[in-house]
Amino acid sequence: MTRLPGDSVLSKDGLAPQGSGRLLLIACGALAREILELKRLNGWDHLDLTCLPAILHNYPGKITQAVADAVAKHRADYDDIFVVYADCGTGGQLAQKCKELGVEMIAGPHCYSFFEGNEAFAKTAEDEITAYYLTDFLVRQFDAFVWRPMGFDRHPELINMMFGNYERLIYQAQTNDPALDAKAAEAAARLGLRYERRFTGYGDLATSLADFAQKPVTSA
Repeated sequence: MTRLPGDSVLSKDGLAPQGSGRLLLIACGALAREILELKRLNGWDHLDLTCLPAILHNYPGKITQAVADAVAKHRADYDDIFVVYADCGTGGQLAQKCKELGVEMIAGPHCYSFFEGNEAFAKTAEDEITAYYLTDFLVRQFDAFVWRPMGFDRHPELINMMFGNYERLIYQAQTNDPALDAKAAEAAARLGLRYERRFTGYGDLATSLADFAQKPVTSA
């Protein structure tokens, strides 16, 4: 079983593959914990996982090339590859690149959508246009991914400028963790937003990985 590094390592360095399993998942480091738990729960030992640095979440323009480089690096070692990124702000470029490379990717505009369930999220997106979303990972890394990069630690007056049109912070909880719930509520208070917790579990991440896991593999 892959040993999960800390969030700071996943943010900056990602996660190297073990070199075991015949199918490879190339994922965002922010999804490592959830994917490894799904692997464990389902006995998907034939799936290997590598993660790109989660901080790419803040630099979507770099995601497409990073994924393409990872596919090129690992393609010869696996029977098939599945990209566990949604569009994630790439403006369709990632989907086009995956099509060119002949690899599948998870459906949806971003992780908030596939955790919620893409169909359900699409139905509520218009009503929640003033909502700001956090996942388990982003709650744990709120300071590193939101507070400091946006300069709120140095210039608190920017909070109203950037979040003045938001009304709610919706914490999409993958797990039932009171400590994370409290931390998410604190983040909402710091941003001046009404707090809502919504348990999503793994949503379409689980079903998408299950579909990929059923792909036939060749003998090692």
